[in-house]
Amino acid sequence: AATRQDMTYWLQELQQKRWEYCNNLDAAKRDSRTSPTPSDLSKGLVAKDNPDLSILSQNASAERARNILAVETSPTDLVGEQAASQPAPIQPSAINFSLKQWSTEIKNSMSSLRKGNNENRKSVFYTSEEWELLDPTPKDLEDSMALEEKRKHLAEGSKGLTSSAFPFDFGRIPHKPRRPLKDRIGSSKNRNSSDSSPTEWCSGNGNKQVSELQLKYQSQQEELEKLKKDFLSQKELVRLLQQTVRSSQYDKYFASHLCEGVPKDKSELLHQKDNQILGLNNQLEKSNLEKDNLQQEVKNLKCKVGELNEQLGMLMETIQAKDEVIMKLSRQLSECEDNTSSQSGAINSSMVTCTNKELQELDRLKDNLQGYKNQNKFLNKEILELSALRRNAEAREREWQAKCTSLEAKLCQTESKYLILLQEVKTPVCSEEQNPAREVITQLLEDALKAETSEQAEQAFFKPHLVSEYDIYGFQTVPEDDDEEKLVAKSRALDLKSLSLSENREISTGVKWENYLASTMNREIMRCAELKNLIRSGIPHEHRSKMWKWCINLHVKKFKDSTVPGYFQTLLQNALEKQNPASKQIELDLLRTLPNNKHYCSLTSEGIQKLRNVLLAFSWRNPDIGYCQGLNRLVAIALLYLEQEDAFWCLVAIVEVFMPRDYYTKTLLGSQVDQRVFKDLMSEKLPRLHAHFEQYKVDYTLITFNWFLVVFVDSVVSDILFKIWDSFLYEGQKVIFRFALALFKYKEEEILKLQDSMSIFKYLRYFTRTILDARKLTGIAFGDLNPFPLRQIRNRRTYHLEKVRLELTELEAIREDFLRERETCVEKRDLISDDEEDS
Repeated sequence: AATRQDMTYWLQELQQKRWEYCNNLDAAKRDSRTSPTPSDLSKGLVAKDNPDLSILSQNASAERARNILAVETSPTDLVGEQAASQPAPIQPSAINFSLKQWSTEIKNSMSSLRKGNNENRKSVFYTSEEWELLDPTPKDLEDSMALEEKRKHLAEGSKGLTSSAFPFDFGRIPHKPRRPLKDRIGSSKNRNSSDSSPTEWCSGNGNKQVSELQLKYQSQQEELEKLKKDFLSQKELVRLLQQTVRSSQYDKYFASHLCEGVPKDKSELLHQKDNQILGLNNQLEKSNLEKDNLQQEVKNLKCKVGELNEQLGMLMETIQAKDEVIMKLSRQLSECEDNTSSQSGAINSSMVTCTNKELQELDRLKDNLQGYKNQNKFLNKEILELSALRRNAEAREREWQAKCTSLEAKLCQTESKYLILLQEVKTPVCSEEQNPAREVITQLLEDALKAETSEQAEQAFFKPHLVSEYDIYGFQTVPEDDDEEKLVAKSRALDLKSLSLSENREISTGVKWENYLASTMNREIMRCAELKNLIRSGIPHEHRSKMWKWCINLHVKKFKDSTVPGYFQTLLQNALEKQNPASKQIELDLLRTLPNNKHYCSLTSEGIQKLRNVLLAFSWRNPDIGYCQGLNRLVAIALLYLEQEDAFWCLVAIVEVFMPRDYYTKTLLGSQVDQRVFKDLMSEKLPRLHAHFEQYKVDYTLITFNWFLVVFVDSVVSDILFKIWDSFLYEGQKVIFRFALALFKYKEEEILKLQDSMSIFKYLRYFTRTILDARKLTGIAFGDLNPFPLRQIRNRRTYHLEKVRLELTELEAIREDFLRERETCVEKRDLISDDEEDS
């Protein structure tokens, strides 16, 4: 902070922010696992879910005490980023004050001189050693404004001057280089702020009066020059008029002798000449009068100039005498200070010095007193806040202890029930009806499947929210119908929650993401190894919308740059106005997209309309593809974190950038090729498992085909699904191969224990839903499977692409032969293909 006042302002603002943060922290009760997206996230369907926070009442007495103890202060200058960008502040003692400020400084210093203080005293402008920067009084401001107006008036009177320096060089004063008036004012002020003395101020006032007289004298001289010029012009006019009068008199005399023989026209001309002569005589008289007046004014001006010269001489003599007196007094003062033998002089000097020191000490003590008062207020407020925060922390700790006690009690109850169950199971019973364990098992199942009931007396501090109906992504966690499936789903959800609570790594990952995003606050996010590792560990829920959008823009920037603004809206408008062959199939698949997600479960859901818009717009962009089953699930996942236009570009990135050509066409050529590439990778990376499948003739590509087509949607639990999508949107399709192999590697031992094809195939249909540890799966995908070169995948794709095309050509030839035979053979005319049946 530039000043102590700014420092106090900043500290109080920090106190206020801390108080608000801690109050909000105490007031908000969140479930760490099921808390939805924070309010600052404004993208996608997931962002619409806001938690219901129960706000606790604030401590009213603490708020009143904080308001009483608050120090009223405001920033004196720029604050925040603007202040940080400014250069280092200059101390007030070194500032060259403006004219308004130095007038107040002069007044304060002169008042100190009248009191007998010969040393510098503290003025209204305090240095950084004081506690605050005081403002000048209204009276001082009025005096400074009056002096400013007077200066402007003098400046207007001297506009005709070519320089503001003094034009005269008096003989009584030694010649020195002249300086402008502003420089003299600034230098006199600086002398006062550093080491002012009465002699300097006397000379300064004298110089001020001299400057005013010189300005007046200059203006009078200018007027005198103007009058002289006017006088010369009038004198020349009088001379011309005299010549005219003489010529007219001569003409009159000549006309009087010849008037008898002069014609009538000439007589009229003579009359005109006479009239002109009379007019010239009148003008001559007026000119003479003006001449007399001007001569009188010149005399008056000369008298005034003489008086001003006399006054100026007297003032210069006075100034010279004052300077001599000042020099003499200065020498005497120095002699008195050096002469310690003179007791009276020493006593007077010590008294003056003591008085000055006492006054300075009094000013310093007053400033310190004010500073200590403010500091005391601030510290009292700090103590009050810390005490309130400590009480809140203690209350929070007591609440958690009560919850922990309640949980321990419930755990003991559950353990006792299971212990009874085990004891009863160990005891052999003859008939099933008489088995007491049956009743215990029934009771335990009812407790596990019981919905949230009203709060009981022993649960005063804790109400269990073990499993929510939907997870943070909107997916249904517990099925509605089958009790057995419901119990399995609840068990899986509890396992997921247990994993999330036991992994401290999630906290460190969140901190790493916060630090990385803070480091990119003022610069663009760029590809780097650090960002790649962070994305592989999983993007936090609150930052996923921003990072997904950045990843998509990274891959589709070349497409966006080649389109006009409003491209998505134009496509959507065309799709809504004109019929599209894909529209019918899109409508049929809308409710079949993600029926277990609350954002797509009914036609009135918000996600359904957005899903329809994105698919229709994409079908107009790619008429060759139109719509393929699988695109709807890709868009639905994207819409959970992105808005419609961003989800559209996400689909463009997947179909046109990540996936090979013909991946989503009618033949699904690219998908078939990838399955053969995946088989090669299985034989290379997991040879035992691949041999096991070959032994029992299990075609696992029937399962993995859907993994590749929709990027594991509805194949893995939601937590793992979105971590896969994080890496997929950044690195591309290679991630799908990594995680597909990692899923088989995760359950390799369990699959190898199965010894028949039916059990293997049945296990492959649901085994991915039993994988819950995302951290372990990610470690296998990006650690155990390395190296994983993309060049190898591309080469294998090229190799298998030719083989698949040959097979498709052969199938097409067989189909044509069959059609020809059907036309020629009467027995085969009733046979039709599946495509013909659909059409």
